[in-house]
Amino acid sequence: MTKASDRPRRSALYLPASNAKAIAKARTLPCDVVILDLEDAVAPEMKDEARAAAIAAVAEGGFGGREVAIRANGIDTPWGAEDLAAIAASGVDAVLVPKVNDAADIARYDAALASAHPGMQLWTMIETCASVANLPAIANCAAGGRLSLWIMGTNDLAKEMRAQLTPCRTPFLPFLAMAVAAARTGGIAILDGVCNEFRDIEAFSAEARQGLMFGFDGKSLIHPAQIEPCNAVFSPSETDLAWAHSVIAAFALPENQGRGAIRVDGKMTELLHLEQAQRLVAVAGQIAGL
Repeated sequence: MTKASDRPRRSALYLPASNAKAIAKARTLPCDVVILDLEDAVAPEMKDEARAAAIAAVAEGGFGGREVAIRANGIDTPWGAEDLAAIAASGVDAVLVPKVNDAADIARYDAALASAHPGMQLWTMIETCASVANLPAIANCAAGGRLSLWIMGTNDLAKEMRAQLTPCRTPFLPFLAMAVAAARTGGIAILDGVCNEFRDIEAFSAEARQGLMFGFDGKSLIHPAQIEPCNAVFSPSETDLAWAHSVIAAFALPENQGRGAIRVDGKMTELLHLEQAQRLVAVAGQIAGL
């Protein structure tokens, strides 16, 4: 059985909330998550219009099984308070907030969403040097609060660090691993940052495979062309599922009841592998139902 944090979130597509055509198209795309952006993708003079459009799009619905999030402007910006008030009154699945630095920031956002419906989730960007230094404390905020998902913001992190964002992402590899580990301690889902190469699908796929290797649940996207290759990378493969079914079947045999370790296909297999196998099968089932 999967937890809420195990819901398929292979592909999370950002789109400007001010673009009605993009929103309409998003209702037909095979991404798992649609993020209506009020922040980076929207010019200052369009912020109010974009906010109204995002709230209207959520009210209209039609996104099917996709999760819908609205990325608000930061709480300390001129638009943050109005964004959060409007989002709190909406039926959106989640609000994504930028530039979180520490646990105190999470508390401020939780307070701003106090009137929101019980199921509204708080998602945060991990995109500042301070947030990287405070990952465990931020993860601890998931207990008893709305925090349920992180998205890496490697572009902003690169800017703040004055680092080069190369295809191999060498300067960020320690932070990617640290973020995944901290997210798991808090039961938080975590998505990899965007790949700016939306025309080079092979480069994108390589970066997505790197994210999978680190343990990310999926990846955030900036172009519809990235959805299909992203879903392919972050979906359990036929080989993975065959292994999972073998492990589940082996542990279900009467002679293996109560055993902590058995041999499956010539390899030592423990209960932790059974848990991994059950999760793979459950996630694959959810993906098939999308």
